[in-house]
Amino acid sequence: MVMSAPLVLSDTVNLAAALVIGLFFGFFLERGGMGNPHKLTGVFYRTDFAVPKMMFTAILVAATGLCLLSDLNVLDMSRVYIIPTFFWPQMVGGILFGLGYLVSGYCPGTAVAGLASGRLDALVTTVGIGSGTLLFSALYPRLEGFYKTSDMGTSTLPELLHMNHWALNSIVYVLAGIMFYVMERNEHRRQHPVVAKKILHAAS
Repeated sequence: MVMSAPLVLSDTVNLAAALVIGLFFGFFLERGGMGNPHKLTGVFYRTDFAVPKMMFTAILVAATGLCLLSDLNVLDMSRVYIIPTFFWPQMVGGILFGLGYLVSGYCPGTAVAGLASGRLDALVTTVGIGSGTLLFSALYPRLEGFYKTSDMGTSTLPELLHMNHWALNSIVYVLAGIMFYVMERNEHRRQHPVVAKKILHAAS
């Protein structure tokens, strides 16, 4: 028998599963150092690339799993919720998110992980996230016109680029591999500057 949709359970079981998965997710974030703002912002100073490595690995694993399950008819992608694309509002939101991340050193998930480990800066960030959410809710009637502009529906890259999803995934694999290589070289050079200088001197 072929399952034609994502696993659907009762509301109670779904909430319990979400709680358990969330606890494990937060635990592994913290154990991986993602509750530490110095590690999170290391990418901006080119000293620690743990965050982009983790994010790109998660993207690659998730994309591969979704495509594979869809091709095997185990997962019905038409029943998987995809957030609609509103290009310009989401572009502005992404810029604001990036600025908040740069200033605080946290994203929402890592802020909660840092808060659970007792970090005061994570508490301040969490309060800021809540305050910003309430402010947006209060201002929404005035922002609604812009919020709903450039509606592109549930767009995906394979649809927009008219490419097979495996072809697109292959391009992402190559780009990720190049990115990982460059980041590893940069980290090694910063951790071992004397060795790096000797190698460069020998090469010249």
